[in-house]
Parts: sequence; structure tokens; C-alpha cells
Amino acid sequence: MPTPTSLSHLSHAEKDALILTLQEQIKALQAAVKQLQSRSNMNSRNSSKPPSSDGLNKPAPKSLRVAGENPTGGQKGHPGRTLSQATQPDKVVVHNVPDQCQACHLELPFAYVVETRQVFDLPVLQFEVTEHHAMQAICSCGHVHTAEFPTGVNATVQYGPRAQAAMVHLNQNHAVSVQRTAALMKDLFGLGVSQATVIKAGVTSAAILQPTVDAIGQGTVNADVLHADETGLRVVKKLHWLHVLATGTLTWMGCHPKRGGEAFESLALLQQFKGVLVHDGWLPYKALQCQHALCNAHHLRELTYLLEEQDNAWAGDMIELLTHANHLDNLNCADGKSPNYSARKYQTEVRELRDLYEAILAQADVDNPVVPSTGKRGRPKQSKATNLVGRLRDYTDDVWRFMTHPDVPFTNNLAEQTVRMPKVKQKVSGCFRTLPGAQTYCVIRSYCATMHKQGANVYESLVAAFKGTTPQPCFG
Repeated sequence: MPTPTSLSHLSHAEKDALILTLQEQIKALQAAVKQLQSRSNMNSRNSSKPPSSDGLNKPAPKSLRVAGENPTGGQKGHPGRTLSQATQPDKVVVHNVPDQCQACHLELPFAYVVETRQVFDLPVLQFEVTEHHAMQAICSCGHVHTAEFPTGVNATVQYGPRAQAAMVHLNQNHAVSVQRTAALMKDLFGLGVSQATVIKAGVTSAAILQPTVDAIGQGTVNADVLHADETGLRVVKKLHWLHVLATGTLTWMGCHPKRGGEAFESLALLQQFKGVLVHDGWLPYKALQCQHALCNAHHLRELTYLLEEQDNAWAGDMIELLTHANHLDNLNCADGKSPNYSARKYQTEVRELRDLYEAILAQADVDNPVVPSTGKRGRPKQSKATNLVGRLRDYTDDVWRFMTHPDVPFTNNLAEQTVRMPKVKQKVSGCFRTLPGAQTYCVIRSYCATMHKQGANVYESLVAAFKGTTPQPCFG
């Protein structure tokens, strides 16, 4: 860097050139500092970063709902639910009065029930052992008749379907570790099982449930609207990808080493889909031959970042527009909506919102001009705002699909909710030690999540599966 002594020998032109150079360097450094500060301010509320990455600096929740729009607590018409007395108790304990009056010592007349109180509790949980005797008889003619054991009773000593279903339900569906599952079986039921037994129960149930899960996968791609997402999964110390497909009644999961098109081809489901696919805008999804709907929750987070960290006023206008459009769509789809709210009025409002949408993008173009090409190889790097504006313009129909298709929601939350429990499972386990172990989990979790969506008792469904009669979900 030039010193004051060396600067004294420079001409006025050289000093002016040096000042310009230093000013450009200062601007570049200021831009770099601003970019680093903006990056450090990214969190799960204003970007696609997962909530787990927030750490101790977790941002305070901030709802996008308008204050006073809905009252707090239970909404009007909500029936509510609380503990109430049963009409037929399992056991009655009578607390009687003394035979004589404590005041005058005369014999008391008949007693009557003045008040009842009920206690809901669990019975003592204890495993039971059923011994099967196979009888044999020999006829006088010499023919031997031997009874057969029931189906599923194959060994001299084994665990029954309810015990195995409990292990699978705890370990695979509720993300309890293998060690703690074995401990719970001992503490709750008095049944000591090894960790290998817990793992074996999961492998056995996955083999039983595989045909049903295959049918679930086919059912998802036969739907009119399908939600898709993917997330990282550690398998054998390497990054794999958990792919999820979800509808309102079906959930399918699959694990693959790759994230994009190669995984889609290997899993062989998405290429069959011809309806509306709701996703986060990742490029391999857009290559699929179907209609697309982009998740607007992602857009709102990115717009929040541009508004709060980079002072882009147009981002606030876009947030208000998309939020209002979502509210309008909810009114249009709500049961018992106002008779004055006609389809023609709705279509008019949609057109007006689309016009306003284009006007906001036009202002965004002015505030965030595209960086021109420098002639070098490759496209010049654009700002986050410019990239978002380009995406919102290039895929306008996909952004607004929730307004034009009655069954398409505003967000892809259905798929994002599906990946939460697998992430919990991974946090508990650290990783999956084998690929078959990860695939076993995907099969069991797909079945359990589907049966839960359809209102079935997941535990009893697993019990029935171990008995050989797997309950089938509804695929319609």
C-alpha cells in the first residue's frame, strides 16, 4: 500500500487514479461485508434452512396472519374434547358409610349414591405365555394322527405378534432407539428382549408390509395432486436421500444414494405421474412430464429475507399479495361460503391479483437489474433478489396454480411434514448403519403414516400384519 511519503511524488492524475481505485475497493469490501452479514442473518424463517440449524439463536416465531383476523383459542363451531365419565365403567368401588350414626349412635337406614367420581388408568401390563400342545393319537389300524400347530407358531419358543408389533411401533414408528425400546419392553411389560430381537422384528415386519407399501406408492402416482420432497439421510456414513410422496391419505418413502433424475428412474414412480405435482421448485422435478405447482411457503421465506435484510420494498408488497391470495382461495374453497361470493367474482379477483403481481415484478426489475454478460464463459452471478424475480416470472402459472386448481394447496407442507419424523429418527440414531436398515425404516414408516392418516389404529394394524392379515389402506 502506498505510504504518505511515496504519495508526494505522484502527479495529480496518478493521485486521482489511485483514489478511484481505492473507492472501488471500498465499495467491493462493503458489498462483501453486507453479503456476509446477510448470510449470517439467514434462519429458518427467512430462508430454506431447516429449523435445526438455528441453534440457540432461534428466531422468535412471527405469524403471517393478520392480527385480529381470527380469535385465539377454539374457533366457532369446534366441538372441543375433554375427559368425561364413561357410561359403563369396568370396575365399581363402593365407599360405604358406617352402620351407626356418629352423633346419636342409632342404626342408619339404607345408603344411596350421592356422587360418583371416575379414575382413568392403565391396568397392570404383564406379558403372558401361551403354550400350545400338539396332540397325537394312533388308530388301531396303525395310522398316526397328529394335530398341527396354528399358523405362525413355528418354534419351540418365540415372541408373539403383539410383542413384535410393540417393538416395531416403538422403534420404527416412534423413533425410540433400539436400546431404549428393549428397556421399555422390560419396564412396561416385564418382557426382557435383546436389541437383536428388536431389529429382527423390524426386518420381519418390513418383509410383510412390502407388497402393501408398493401398492401405496402406486396409489400416490395415480392421484390428481401429489406432494413431493427430498431430504438428506446419513446411511453407512455417506449422504443418501430420502424421497417422499404424499397425498392427504397416502404416504410413501424411499431411500436412494442420489437426489435427482437417477433416483427418480430407480424408484420408478414419479415418471408415471400425470397430475399436478406440488414441490419446492427443484430443477429435476420440473423435468417431469406433468403439471407443476410451486410451494409458496418457500417464496414467502425468501421474500421475508429480501424485505428484512436487504430492504426490498417490493418484497413486502409481494408478501401481502400472496398472503391475500391464499386467504381469498381459502374463502373460495371453504364449506358454507357466502352465497354472494360467486365464481365469476372470484375469477375477476384472480385476474386483478395477477395484474398486480406483474406490476410488482416490474418494479422488482427496476430495483434489481440483471447483471449483463461480461463475455466470459458461463452466466454472470445474479443477486438473490434477481434470481427470485426471474423464477416468479418464468413460472408464474406454477406459482398461481393454487388459485386455478381447486385441489392444489398454497404450500407443500404435506410433503415437508412427512420428512419430519425421519429427521427425528436420524437424530436419535445418528445414522443408518446399513442401506437395508434405511429401506426397512422407509417401508414401515410409509405403512404406519398411511394408516394414521386414514384413522386406523397403527398398533393393531401391525399386530394384524404379524398375524398374516395385513389391513389394507384405501387407495381411492
